[in-house]
Amino acid sequence: MAKRTFRAILLAASLISVPSLAYAQGEPRSGAKPKPPEAPSKLPKVGADKTKGLDFLFGALKAAPDDVSAKHVEARIWAIWLQTPSDTVALLMSRSKAAMDAKQNEVALKLLDSVIKLRPDYVEAWNRRATIYYLQNDYGRSLADIQQVLVREPRHFGALAGLGMIMQDLGEEKRALDAFRKALEVNPHLEKVPELVKTLTEKVEGRDI
Repeated sequence: MAKRTFRAILLAASLISVPSLAYAQGEPRSGAKPKPPEAPSKLPKVGADKTKGLDFLFGALKAAPDDVSAKHVEARIWAIWLQTPSDTVALLMSRSKAAMDAKQNEVALKLLDSVIKLRPDYVEAWNRRATIYYLQNDYGRSLADIQQVLVREPRHFGALAGLGMIMQDLGEEKRALDAFRKALEVNPHLEKVPELVKTLTEKVEGRDI
């Protein structure tokens, strides 16, 4: 059932009209764009059993009593997502992050292209590349990479939040609301997303009488 729901979100994203995407790419908006949720700078060490570890951590994330506790759990989830047995991939990912921080997005994209060719099942390469495309207003490519992320990890709250941001930028408020709600189902402690859901709910579904 959950898989069908996520596929529905992705299908909705793919149905955005081509003119809307072209406008988004050709008309960058003024001011800094908000970034989708990303990994904190310091990550804890995690064990090798990714699937079991993630299942436990996502349960703990939903049950976290406060935002501080949730951030600790969230950091462990990011640590598992970023974990790789390949030293080459780890090096390329580190360099891509440094390039992003230095605003050298084209360099970062080339490095991430290399990671994806080496390890197409490595979720965080797709997610990081989707983020760069989003920041460049290249929504078509960003949506394609988000789809790759969610096929591999439907619980990726960063990608779901990014999907919501794109839909909102394109004026697709119902689809944005659906994506943000899915992100909150996975991670109820996402910053700013509850406010976005509240605002969009009032716009899309109207105020309660």
